[in-house]
Amino acid sequence: MDSLIVKYIFVYIAGTVAGFLNTLGGGGSLITLPLLIFMGLPSATANGTNRIALVAQNISATANFRRKGFFYPKMAILLAVPAVIGSIIGSNIAVSLEDDIFNKVLGVVMIMVMTLIITRPEKKLLNMEEIEELTGKRQIYAMIAFLVVGLYGGFIQAGVGFIIIVSLTLITGMSLVKINSLKVFIVAIYTISALSVFVINGNVNWGLGILLALGNSTGAFIGSNFAVQKGDRVIRMVIVAAVVVMAGKLWGLWL
Repeated sequence: MDSLIVKYIFVYIAGTVAGFLNTLGGGGSLITLPLLIFMGLPSATANGTNRIALVAQNISATANFRRKGFFYPKMAILLAVPAVIGSIIGSNIAVSLEDDIFNKVLGVVMIMVMTLIITRPEKKLLNMEEIEELTGKRQIYAMIAFLVVGLYGGFIQAGVGFIIIVSLTLITGMSLVKINSLKVFIVAIYTISALSVFVINGNVNWGLGILLALGNSTGAFIGSNFAVQKGDRVIRMVIVAAVVVMAGKLWGLWL
């Protein structure tokens, strides 16, 4: 089989796995972003290309959550506004960084996110009182938190799902299903603004981006229909192993 076809098949499969993981929690970009870099794309272009898939994936997941009755537009838009502002700042930082610096930052971030994957701090916060509206100081704290979320998401994105889950659990006390429905909507909105920055700067490979988007959308649809139960531990082990290998390569620890 032609090596180019194998490459495209591999990108689609990686996108599907990433979309599934991102919808259920996060960490999908820990697979797709290093993969695009290892395929020879400059770091900024890999980062921008990955955003095409993220937009498609989160729009797909949002639509599916809405069909199932999990849709909170008022709260989502309130939190998306500061996230958009942060994402524009973060993505402008990302396009200006040299490849070597970005790769090393990504390697560190991957290890940090791996720690969140292992410890799953959000599971320890689920007994909080659930609220349906953000008011007063809680609203201010939430908007500040999502300005930071957008800044991080615009800059590197990888693992932002876990940060959002922990933030929303602390702020709203909602169930993980409701939180995931908010998460995918917010990420879809701020990723569109981040993607525009990468497009303006010419840091997008549309062919690989669209192929990755098809895979991510498939994974997002599957992930929003099924919750990981028995396979959760195995999936986390696979992610951890992949993160260790890819983070080490980004840091030049092995060929």
